[in-house]
Amino acid sequence: MKFLIGLLTFVVVIAGVALFLWLPWPGLLILLVLLGLWLWLTRRGQQTASITAVGVSTMAQRLGSSAVIVIGIAGVVGVLVAMFAMAEGYRETLRRTGSEDTAIVMRGASSAEVSSVLDHDSAVVIAQAPGIAKDAKGKPIASPELVVAANLPMKGGNPEEDFGSVQLRGIGDEAWELRPNAKIIAGRKFEPGKYELVAGKGAQRQFAGLEPGKEIKLGNQTWTVTGIFASNDAMDSELWGDAGVIGPAYRRGSSVTTVFARLTGPAAFDQFKAALTSDPRLQVDVTTTLDYFSKQSEGTSKAITVIGIVVGAIMAIGAVFGALNTMFAAIAARAREIATLRAIGFRGLPVVMAVMLETMLLALIGGALGGAIAWLVFNGYTASTLAAGTTGQLTFEFRVTPALLWVGLKWALAIGFIGGLYPALRAARLPVTTALREL
Repeated sequence: MKFLIGLLTFVVVIAGVALFLWLPWPGLLILLVLLGLWLWLTRRGQQTASITAVGVSTMAQRLGSSAVIVIGIAGVVGVLVAMFAMAEGYRETLRRTGSEDTAIVMRGASSAEVSSVLDHDSAVVIAQAPGIAKDAKGKPIASPELVVAANLPMKGGNPEEDFGSVQLRGIGDEAWELRPNAKIIAGRKFEPGKYELVAGKGAQRQFAGLEPGKEIKLGNQTWTVTGIFASNDAMDSELWGDAGVIGPAYRRGSSVTTVFARLTGPAAFDQFKAALTSDPRLQVDVTTTLDYFSKQSEGTSKAITVIGIVVGAIMAIGAVFGALNTMFAAIAARAREIATLRAIGFRGLPVVMAVMLETMLLALIGGALGGAIAWLVFNGYTASTLAAGTTGQLTFEFRVTPALLWVGLKWALAIGFIGGLYPALRAARLPVTTALREL
């Protein structure tokens, strides 16, 4: 019977913790207000506050054992927030690359740019579709582009052995008009018809030899890097050159992989898509760039998040056992004190709540410490990974957001809750006569 009761209690605790982790911040605020009112207005709440005050005042005497809880939980929160910040930074970088008023057109059934091929005639037809915005000269803002893979030596590695993949994008003047956020920050743009390139600032950070004026070997040709551009999105990880030069150099002729188009507005997308998908000369898929790049981030960001949760859960189990050991030891050391309180009229509930509040206070300190460390160390930290749907590495920055710090604090409080619950129940159930005889 005791086993069944224990198992039922465990299931209820786990379900409650899962519900707490799902709880939005207004829900926690309501719980805190209710707890405050209970501590202030009820007799047992006032008893809880008194016992908690005594326990907190003696923390200095238990600094070593208390630090075990704080440091353990800080480690869990720091790792968890860092992993989530990686996923958020990756997802945000790709999300910034797209918008609702720009569209991407690929060959039908193509999952990504690298698997799409459009001939020159199809690109011309796409550029004439209704709904496309026009520049000051009345020319449609549509950019046929070619994406190929290139290999370059990594920075800090052996230039003869350590190579990485970078995405080389062939563009025309329309690409700059389509992406006004892309600006040359060093050097100059490439000249059409020449073996010249500009590198994104992320690619320059990742690969060797991408400084203005330097020459690099791509394929069978030598290319001159003429400038560095910044767009603050996924394009920062690419190299750009003239599509008319890159196509023949990589034996692609006049074909392209995609056509990007700026629309007159988000409302024009349906008209634009309907015109292209119903044209018998074309077999294409049409989507907004916002949807396209958001979907490209889903798989990788979910994988990073799952890894973070698994690693965090494993570490959390260790932190829970650390909290259990610490609080059981603290209860044993204060057994006579707790028994005396119960002997003079303090009930079991205030004792349980006091131990829980003390443990969760330590957990809150640990969670805040872990979140602060994650923010100081990882916020803005630059990393790169092979991006889904591309032929090169995507450079992105970790983003430690308030929402992620909030998630970390909830995990800390959940660990503190589990770590303090069973020692608290033991303290409340300890026979008064037995406890008074203990040293």
